[in-house]
Amino acid sequence: MVLLGGVMGLIGCNHEQTNAATENINQKDTTMEVINNVESRTNIGAKLFVTPQPALMIATYDAEGNPDVMMAAWGGQCDVNQVCFKLSHHKTTDNLRLNKAFTLSYATVNDVVQSDYFGIVSGNDVKDKVAVAGFTCTKSPNVNAPIIKEYALTMECRVVRMDELDNGGAFVVGEVVNASADESILTEGKIDLSKLKPIVFDAANMSYRTVGEEVGKAWGSGKELIK
Repeated sequence: MVLLGGVMGLIGCNHEQTNAATENINQKDTTMEVINNVESRTNIGAKLFVTPQPALMIATYDAEGNPDVMMAAWGGQCDVNQVCFKLSHHKTTDNLRLNKAFTLSYATVNDVVQSDYFGIVSGNDVKDKVAVAGFTCTKSPNVNAPIIKEYALTMECRVVRMDELDNGGAFVVGEVVNASADESILTEGKIDLSKLKPIVFDAANMSYRTVGEEVGKAWGSGKELIK
């Protein structure tokens, strides 16, 4: 892999949280006051649709040194080189408390089945779920967390903040200390999404979609409207 240095961060939650949040929203809909229809549109209720969302793979070690991976969504960068996510109680949260470290990768078109498996099966129930998925790992040389070899892009992170929640979960902030990428996803030394082919979580339809095609230039395409 090619070292990329400190990079972006994300915010996340897993499938169980997404389903719970959806159920909670639906429950609230039954007690909310009637809202007015928006002209020429279809009202869908007081539901939050921030979609698509990244399909993030958080990898940690447990107390016995077993690697574990979970899928998380609700992603977003919280500082120049920091990631943050809020999780309910999982094996991952226990591992984060123990080792104060994790690696972060992206699920891609090539590993949809394995990545979704990591999101629906708990490491508390299947100790060797990385092996069951047919994946392999190596220890990060920078933090006490596993790097999953099959994921072409990985960020190595150390926990810099962990706020405990009443449900046994935690709000976690991690600092990206290094990132590495397989040569196969690089173009002129930069990550090429058309080669990485990351998938994103479509919360509105409970499905995954692919990312890759470039449709414009950031801080560039809009210049044509500047007089």
